Amino acid sequence: MRAGHQGTGPGAITPDGCAVELYSRLPVGPEPDVIASAVPTGAHILELGSGVGRMTHPLLERGFRVTAVDESPEMLERVRGARTVLSPIEDLDLGETFDAVLLASFLVHTGEPEVRTGLLRTCVRHVAEDGCVLIQREGEDYHSDVPRERVDPSGFTVRIVSSEPVGDGLRSVRAEYEFPDASWTQTFRARPLTKEQFEDALAEAGLKVERYLTEDRIWVRAVPVGR
Repeated sequence: MRAGHQGTGPGAITPDGCAVELYSRLPVGPEPDVIASAVPTGAHILELGSGVGRMTHPLLERGFRVTAVDESPEMLERVRGARTVLSPIEDLDLGETFDAVLLASFLVHTGEPEVRTGLLRTCVRHVAEDGCVLIQREGEDYHSDVPRERVDPSGFTVRIVSSEPVGDGLRSVRAEYEFPDASWTQTFRARPLTKEQFEDALAEAGLKVERYLTEDRIWVRAVPVGR
């Protein structure tokens, strides 16, 4: 298990504390629509950190081609209809470029700055000259609006129980997911980034914000510097 990360509950748990069975149950949100609105019709998308395919499958249904990358073989086993690649994101070098590179699931907020740099450089390495990188950020109150709870219409409850500082700008977050027949917890480390810090991190990797796709600035369309 990765330092500072832990997961409990039925089924396989990945090194960052994600439960494969839990992520297989979580419903699809508005993310595929946000992505579809920001890339060309039929684009080939490189999805970094695809997990079980919660976004992969809706993107395929919308007519996109998807190459799904994850470091967990148990996660990738659940992906259907896409080309899959088993690899840590920061080590990925496929020798090809894509119309769009997707870095979702708040991965840009990894606790380790050198890992974040590696993730963003992978994005740059794989984006076509006229392509884009789509990044999902934490909401600006993600760590302050705690504890909070949401009951999903499908019948489960998700809670962000705590977000505690653990030094050097890092926070330890604990989440709980409660279904009628099972429950899971996940503890992980995250590094909050202001808008300015986020844009500086992009610039360091060779990217710039073209536009924020949502009013809350959670979804971002970035392009290589020099475009």
